[in-house]
Amino acid sequence: MPNQAAPEAGFAPTATVTSWPFPVNSITSTFTELASTVRDLGLLRRHYAFYIGSAAVLTLALGGIITGFILLGDSWFQLLMAGALGLWLTQAAFLGHEASHRVILDSGPKNDRLGRWISTLAVGISYQWWMNKHSRHHQSPNTKGKDPDIEKDTISFIDEDAQEAKGLIAAITRKQGYLFFPLLTFEGYNLHYRSVASLFANGTTKQKWTELSLIVAHFVIYLVPVFLFLPLGMAFAFVAVQMAVFGVYMGASFAPNHKGMAIIPADAKVDFFSKQVLTSRNIRGGWFMTILMGGLNYQIEHHLFPNMARPHLAKTRELTMIHCETHDVKYTETGLFQSYGIVIDYLNRVGLQARDPFDCPMVNKWRS
Repeated sequence: MPNQAAPEAGFAPTATVTSWPFPVNSITSTFTELASTVRDLGLLRRHYAFYIGSAAVLTLALGGIITGFILLGDSWFQLLMAGALGLWLTQAAFLGHEASHRVILDSGPKNDRLGRWISTLAVGISYQWWMNKHSRHHQSPNTKGKDPDIEKDTISFIDEDAQEAKGLIAAITRKQGYLFFPLLTFEGYNLHYRSVASLFANGTTKQKWTELSLIVAHFVIYLVPVFLFLPLGMAFAFVAVQMAVFGVYMGASFAPNHKGMAIIPADAKVDFFSKQVLTSRNIRGGWFMTILMGGLNYQIEHHLFPNMARPHLAKTRELTMIHCETHDVKYTETGLFQSYGIVIDYLNRVGLQARDPFDCPMVNKWRS
């Protein structure tokens, strides 16, 4: 097996890179060979049994949460059910993610219908927004001006955005690595808001009617029982805990995949295989990590074969590692907590580019 080198070895020590540090590998034809091997081994087959089993487990789990909610009644132990619901929603989102990649069913339209129902009715997020955002990410991972996942938000992922931060945002940016997980407690609200706002701004009339109706149904089915059967303060606490768990779990599952890996300049010419492998990070942990992260622990293989069923990713990892060693392409894999340390350190290094919000330009001019 190829050497699983220490994370980020060979990367520039700065937070981002100004020029792509790797040569454009002439291995497009060899990737075709890898893809043929993967196909010949049946690793691109559908895996209906796995997804039927996953749906059955999620259905039973939701039934258990609802039963627990009913039996606990007016009790602060309801916050345990809120946390469980946050975990359940994230696991459902993982299935919606795979449906958006046309992984689960045997045709694109069927997968889209399934993904739309899961994303909107089960999770409460616009499928149209997710498809647009995530497709652009897969086409240009960690590429300036092209990957929406590194666009400026409360957190800055590239130096230029950090340098432009002002006021309170600048103060947050300078410590954003340490603030990353606390900020994730609000990510659930952010995901719901951005997806609905995108529907109003960019969705077609059909998408607006269909998806907004299902999202409204999601919140009615969820919020009405919570506020009807729990005291008002407890109901608000229930929602706050559920949203916090959902936001942290989603962020903690997606952040290790690319954050802290090299940033590709917008005009760089990079072949498909190198671009996908060198900007992605896998997380060790075997089957347990695959369940915990919904298959996102095999991020490299997911980017190379985005329509691959989750159970086939582990075997494909072995083939990909050998392929990378043969063609001298770095394959990055770390432990989960090690990846969080890398992400926090990376965000802090980017954050140092933010101007001090307490600096007065006139005082600085006078001092100079």
